[in-house]
Amino acid sequence: MMNTALNPITITAYRWVPQLARGLVRDLRVRWALEEAGLPYTVQFCWPPSDQASTEYRQWQPFGQVPAYARDGLELFESGAIVLHIAEQSESLMPTDAAGRARVRTWLFAALNSIEPPVQELAGIDLFHRGEAWTQQRRPQVEEFAKRRLSALSAWLGEREYLVEGRFTAADLLMITVLQILRHTDLVAQYPALKAYCERCEARPAFQKALRDQLADFVEQPPAA
Repeated sequence: MMNTALNPITITAYRWVPQLARGLVRDLRVRWALEEAGLPYTVQFCWPPSDQASTEYRQWQPFGQVPAYARDGLELFESGAIVLHIAEQSESLMPTDAAGRARVRTWLFAALNSIEPPVQELAGIDLFHRGEAWTQQRRPQVEEFAKRRLSALSAWLGEREYLVEGRFTAADLLMITVLQILRHTDLVAQYPALKAYCERCEARPAFQKALRDQLADFVEQPPAA
């Protein structure tokens, strides 16, 4: 188990994003993992935007994004890597046996590498390029590919409640946050197993608290630079 006597964890987050992005910013993944693991944390906000471009922050997060993570001199970036780091030290998110841990890592990477790319591309088209001429040909192709991946995921789940080990793990945490990117569509609802899976995981108290806290941290208007 993680040593909670260490100094507090700090993560970075945005102070403001448009409404369409609220609940989807990737610090939610880390907040959720920390809530599941029972670890307190503080939030360092990236605002004004020049903070993200500063030399100091780029030494912590080379791409100027959120979240970044820091504790006792260890600085990490990329939400998947941070969630994995937390999970590897928490039995709430990762089994203790080697085979179980390997299976969780496999599905953790599947969420980020097999499911997220087509899902994110589809969301990008819908949310940022809707109505542009080039999307008329590209969007059906992306949606079809995303549906093939969702169908395969649904088939794997079948009657399972969770992806591996018969219990909630970090793999489910990341998979759910990927599927949430499709919330502007009815694609997930087309697969009853996926819909039930999302509802089951999103009902977890740790998710609900992480989401409330993220939404509460946003201000309605961009703060003055």
